[in-house]
Amino acid sequence: MLPVNSTRSIFSTFLLTGIPGLETLHTWISIPFCAMFFITLVGNMTIMMIIWREQTLHVPMYIFLAMLAASDLGLSLFSFPTMLGIFWLDARELTLSACFTQMFFIHTFQDFESAVILAMAFDRYVAISRPLHYSSILTNSIIARISSVIFVRTLSVQVPLPILLRRLCFCHSNVLSHSYCLHPDILKLSCSNTRINSILGLFVVLSTMGLDFLFILLSYVLIVKTVLSIAFHGGRLKVLNTCISHLCAVVLFFTPMICLSMLHRFGPRLPSHIYVLMANTHFLIPPVMNPIVYVVKNKQIRDKILKLFIKKGTRESQVVFMS
Repeated sequence: MLPVNSTRSIFSTFLLTGIPGLETLHTWISIPFCAMFFITLVGNMTIMMIIWREQTLHVPMYIFLAMLAASDLGLSLFSFPTMLGIFWLDARELTLSACFTQMFFIHTFQDFESAVILAMAFDRYVAISRPLHYSSILTNSIIARISSVIFVRTLSVQVPLPILLRRLCFCHSNVLSHSYCLHPDILKLSCSNTRINSILGLFVVLSTMGLDFLFILLSYVLIVKTVLSIAFHGGRLKVLNTCISHLCAVVLFFTPMICLSMLHRFGPRLPSHIYVLMANTHFLIPPVMNPIVYVVKNKQIRDKILKLFIKKGTRESQVVFMS
């Protein structure tokens, strides 16, 4: 993003780390990672294309789903390539500017996804608690405002991070703990005073993902309260079933992050490759699984995708027949 004044640093580059202790298996490990990257690209791009093409899907729930797919796609495009570069070519070196740029986009898409998941929770709450007023509450202008707030909030908290990193001197070491650049990981390598950076980083995490998680929990408390007021058991199950896909997105996004944080602070000492693999799941599993979950659980998305491929197959067979 921004040029780095490396004259104050002993190191002008950072060295990324693959999976410690499993370096000889990097080629084999790259196979499932490549498959995950392919599924992520195809799945999320398909969802975005279907929602873009189909006018019937231009409603709040699917607009937020398209935003979720876009954030998953962005997160993958800025995290997978350096991983695969290490696995295939042992390309571990990144300039400070390239590292700060990757860090900025990874954390930006991470915060963006957290905010989108919160917006989807609000959408589910309105749909369940105010079904008759759903279209009048979540109008196109309201959706546009929510999207703008998400965009502005994400950029306003993330832009200062790489700017403040430019003032630091890096001389302790230049070896990062992961296959991509993260803000806490970079701070550990600085020999400057990082108090401001650490405070700002903690504030960003608490004011974005931390606050989003609390509001998501509040949304589901209100949803459960509404569901329990429904007299018929079958009606309760039907209403709850509309939240399954979103609950999966919440679990996939927040669970690895919470588990990793708890293990680092209170868990037993585990081999370093266990922590690295868990950290990778936090960034890689949600972009892979979200499109799968929504295609499996959402009949409208599934039918539109099948319809699209059936049309393409019919057109290709007609061209072959005519030729």
